[in-house]
Amino acid sequence: MNLNGQVALVTGSGRGIGKAIAMALAKDGADLAISDIDLDSASQTADEIKGLGRDAIAIKADVSNSAGVEEMFKSIIDKFGKIDILINNAGITRDGLLIRMKDEDWNLVLKINLDGAFYCSRAAGKLMMKQRSGRIVNIASIVGVMGNAGQVNYSASKAGLIGLTKSSARELASRGVTVNAIAPGFIDTAMTQALNDKVKEKLMEQIPMGRLGTADDIANSIRFLVAPEASYITGQVIHVNGGMLMS
Repeated sequence: MNLNGQVALVTGSGRGIGKAIAMALAKDGADLAISDIDLDSASQTADEIKGLGRDAIAIKADVSNSAGVEEMFKSIIDKFGKIDILINNAGITRDGLLIRMKDEDWNLVLKINLDGAFYCSRAAGKLMMKQRSGRIVNIASIVGVMGNAGQVNYSASKAGLIGLTKSSARELASRGVTVNAIAPGFIDTAMTQALNDKVKEKLMEQIPMGRLGTADDIANSIRFLVAPEASYITGQVIHVNGGMLMS
């Protein structure tokens, strides 16, 4: 995938899946804006990207803050002069059963996971429409489609993200901007590594491929969606889940 001359913003890319996405795009030739609530981790990722010979900027940003998002995009334009790719990856969990969930846990997850993607998409959409090109990819989740006990807030935020994807894809398509979503299944992260063996075994029984996904599995899917070869794909939800959910 050739992304030479492209500028990409990946939110929540100081570590984990976001970092893997940013590194993959850099290896394909893109320059990166690394956004994270933790500036130290964002700076470390940016330094690694510079080590690959690409340019990068680290930005401390809370995507749930509309004014903060606008300031982040201003910093990107000041640095690079444009933005070609937006990956809405920033997200959190605050798990709990429906009847016990606190208002603040519901509101915080929706604010970061869904409002944050809206604020970033709105800012990027304005710029991309003017340049008549762009790629937006939202990181949704398998639970936004099938639900998951103990995650009503997270599931709702990811289902909302799918709706945001499809509606914004319809609005931006005529200006050469594509909007798609990746819906990961269960990915090998610090959270899944902490599960006990019994829970892991039960989880594996639901995955036909018999393994957890990796951050690279997600990054490689995004590499395709943002490449020139995917210019006729928009409004789609790409499921990357090892066959756990087929629709």
